[in-house]
Amino acid sequence: MTSNAISTDFPFESRFVDVHGSKMHYVDVGEGAPVLFLHGNPTSSYLWRNIIPHMSDHARCIAPDLIGMGKSDKPDIPYRFDDHYRYITGFIEALDLTNITLVIHDWGSALGFHYAMQHEDNVKGVAFMEAIVRPMSWSDFPGPFSLIFRMFRTPGVGEIINGRLNFFVTQLVPNSIVRPLTDVERIRYGEPYPDYASRKPVWQWPREIPFDGTPADNHATIDGYWQKLQQSQVPKLLLYATPGGLISESAAQEFQQKLPNLTMEHIGPGRHYVQEDNPDGIGRAIQTWYSTL
Repeated sequence: MTSNAISTDFPFESRFVDVHGSKMHYVDVGEGAPVLFLHGNPTSSYLWRNIIPHMSDHARCIAPDLIGMGKSDKPDIPYRFDDHYRYITGFIEALDLTNITLVIHDWGSALGFHYAMQHEDNVKGVAFMEAIVRPMSWSDFPGPFSLIFRMFRTPGVGEIINGRLNFFVTQLVPNSIVRPLTDVERIRYGEPYPDYASRKPVWQWPREIPFDGTPADNHATIDGYWQKLQQSQVPKLLLYATPGGLISESAAQEFQQKLPNLTMEHIGPGRHYVQEDNPDGIGRAIQTWYSTL
């Protein structure tokens, strides 16, 4: 697929709902059982713009911006994993969502997996890509990425790199996509983070990854849902790309062996933000899988 086939438009009406005293932004199109699209760092609902149309004739498609991200409010909170989880569960409750199908990526995957394994009776299925499926080790991150993320996690240094220099948004995102982003797309991804204060979630998220058990609370959460996922019969769809980032082909094969009721599909070339390389392939695969639920 060429970049000409991927739209830069975001043709959805903005909606807002109050959650814990702050406004969370979301889009809501289609009718039927809800499909909840959860993004990660440092993206927003804009990530799903070319995938939602594949599903909006078949379900109610809802894509929020995590608190502090996208067009959602930016309250003065630590922006740890538990903060985001409290807001996303509050969002689900505020919209009274039931029988949810989760479509998840990056930190949205950790939030979604944790929710699914805590609320299996409210989850119809889980589709995931470039996801945090289990606890991670520094050995999972090859040379240059290990160095970059160690710097991100260093107090003071991370704030300079991602707070002052906005490195994650301006450099890491484009370099984690196979095709070149257009100027419009770069602007859209940068809009939520115009200054140092607005970038707090961006520099905090890398510190939330439980590399080799640290931080311990997030390690316990992720290991907890990983153990449950290996027993859960909730239908699962794994979409993986080549070479991938968080999920390589070998990791995908391992997950196929360990996760019950899993459908797996290769979506072609992609690094981490696979929605920007093959949204049509992702959308078609989700639609086909969803029709079997």
